[in-house]
Amino acid sequence: MLDRSGVPSREQVLSVFPSRDKLISLKAVIECYEEIPCNPCETYCPFDAITIGERINNRPLLSVAKCVGCGICVSVCPGVAIMLAKVAENTASFTIAYEFYPLPKVNETWLALNRSGEVIGEALVTRVTNNPAQDHSALISVECPKELLYEFVSIRRADHE
Repeated sequence: MLDRSGVPSREQVLSVFPSRDKLISLKAVIECYEEIPCNPCETYCPFDAITIGERINNRPLLSVAKCVGCGICVSVCPGVAIMLAKVAENTASFTIAYEFYPLPKVNETWLALNRSGEVIGEALVTRVTNNPAQDHSALISVECPKELLYEFVSIRRADHE
């Protein structure tokens, strides 16, 4: 599916998510589905939670037990392929890299998007932090219904046409 449409299949998405019982705290979700030469996530993870190894084309592997959800990997990923995710009773929380202006503001409701760019619901902005690793982006934290856990990937302003 990915090679034809650019959108990963549900099976591919599920294969990179930590198990739901591990998502009681923020954990990295690394959506690198192909082998490409890249390793900033491994290089900058201070907890050694991400391993690529000697061959720089290897797909990154996450040690969920070592991941503390700090977000450094999200901020340094040049492909915007990493987010943080967490599930609570009724909500899913995410932290994503966001590279568009205007930036959302805390407590605004934006549209939640899937990997095809389709609107799948609403996302409440809970935090906006300038990305220390990339001047042109920010780290945005949002909450949305937990049913969107495996569908959510980004946000869009509600008034965007």
